[in-house]
Amino acid sequence: MQPFDTHEVRNTVAPLGNINLYAADPALQEALQREGAGDAAAALHALGAELGKAETLDLARLANLHTPKLHNYDREGHRIDEVEFHPSWHQLMGLLIGHGTHSSPWQGGPGAQVARAARYLMFGQLENGSQCPVTMTYASVPALKQAPRIAAKWLPKILSNDYDPRSLPVEQKRGAIIGMGMTEKQGGSDVRANTTRAEPVPPSEARALFGEEGEDVFRIVGHKWFFSAPQSDAHLILAQTDEAGSAGLSCFFLPRYLPNGERNAIRVQRLKDKVGNRSNASSEVEFTGAYGWLIGKQGRGIPTILEMGGYTRLDCVLGSAGTMRAALTQALHHARRRVAFGRPLAEQPLMQNVLADLALESEAATAVAMRLARCFDEINDPVQAVLARVLTPAAKYWVCKRGPGFGAEAMEVVGGSGYVEESPLARLYRELPVNSIWEGSGNVMCLDLLRAFAKSPEARDALAAELALAGSADIFFVAYRSTLLADLVQQQPDEFSARVLAERVVLAVQAALLLRHAPAYVSSAFVASRLKREPGGAYGRLPPGVDCAAILARALVE
Repeated sequence: MQPFDTHEVRNTVAPLGNINLYAADPALQEALQREGAGDAAAALHALGAELGKAETLDLARLANLHTPKLHNYDREGHRIDEVEFHPSWHQLMGLLIGHGTHSSPWQGGPGAQVARAARYLMFGQLENGSQCPVTMTYASVPALKQAPRIAAKWLPKILSNDYDPRSLPVEQKRGAIIGMGMTEKQGGSDVRANTTRAEPVPPSEARALFGEEGEDVFRIVGHKWFFSAPQSDAHLILAQTDEAGSAGLSCFFLPRYLPNGERNAIRVQRLKDKVGNRSNASSEVEFTGAYGWLIGKQGRGIPTILEMGGYTRLDCVLGSAGTMRAALTQALHHARRRVAFGRPLAEQPLMQNVLADLALESEAATAVAMRLARCFDEINDPVQAVLARVLTPAAKYWVCKRGPGFGAEAMEVVGGSGYVEESPLARLYRELPVNSIWEGSGNVMCLDLLRAFAKSPEARDALAAELALAGSADIFFVAYRSTLLADLVQQQPDEFSARVLAERVVLAVQAALLLRHAPAYVSSAFVASRLKREPGGAYGRLPPGVDCAAILARALVE
């Protein structure tokens, strides 16, 4: 050592990098095969290698360090409302769009939703802010098909795998992305309280302005408290079509540029300063006579927009599962290399308990997310459609709700080094609450689950059929299943206990999937720690006898 060196740097862990995110994850590989998308394995293996490169992983750091900037005016004083992004953001968007993460299910055959879900889950291990506009673009397709004229013009651009960030009329672009604006200051999740108004433009005036596209045109005045991805080429919003609101909300398509080439009157007031998801631009806007085109029937805006809701909520589950997987990978990478008290952290019994518990949670989240994706692949099957109706809100509640605690525990594995901004875990921890809040908060999801059981008597039967596939070999699972199904028959679930019901439904489905498909050391540990006794507030409560070493060997293949 040199005379003024105070210490030698040792026993530190190099950053995770150059890992194949697909090859390292046996649970995801197995889920892809069993849920009907095995043909995509080679492509996903290649994508896993690309996403796991050190330089690719670093794009997430850069995009969150250099956050979006709003420019309301150009240098001459013209109103432009443009958002400036760091080049890393555009690289991330290029990866997502280039791999068809927004489009492939609408162009593919059997298993397309499952293959896309695996892709999205791996992107969730890379960077989460860029997933937001991709999800909205993906989910917009079923809604836009309700307006054939708009669909004919826009869907070829939306389904393009060519990311084009230029601010231009859609006719001049190689590809387009779509955003959403639902919530207002006074309403939040209660969109029926929205006050934004849409008044029909007289047909003669609309035709004079927009020619053959001057059909079902409305002029919109109001605001949106959350207007996601204001750089998008168009947005879907909800607005009232009469002052009293008695006609009900309608859904409107607001392009950023009008068919005559002018900018639409959408005024971006500011970008949100969010806890996480900082690479992504979320905004507040005002509509000062913006033009919007009716999507679906007037007064039926909520059912129309719910065409998107199921797909966006699926992505919340997938995104949370991916972020949890990323946090687990970071924790295991560190624990296998960091020595404390004479041996690696990952070989110490109490740390093994924590890490194995996290691994169980991550695998269960992946299993239910991929099973839900298959429901969407088979949505024309009435049983799968009803199961999706139950599992979507339930999984959106439980998987997303488990995320923040998961991220905190993974950060604690790394210790003080995980609690600084240089560590990816700080960013991942901040990302994890958002999927629980967006696209319907936890309470909204649980109330939606109640509606699913109340309105669809066959929902219980679909759930029972799914759980029956796990057989009767595990007595604790059988008892849990029997009690859950009996309760759904004998008593009407109430709002006060709706969260408990959602938790029970998802735990039962996760256990059933693991009992059918995972190694016995995984499924038995999950049942013992989640069904035999209730999950606790902290991870690391696995009962004696769990094969932690086997669980951890499976959790991250290096």
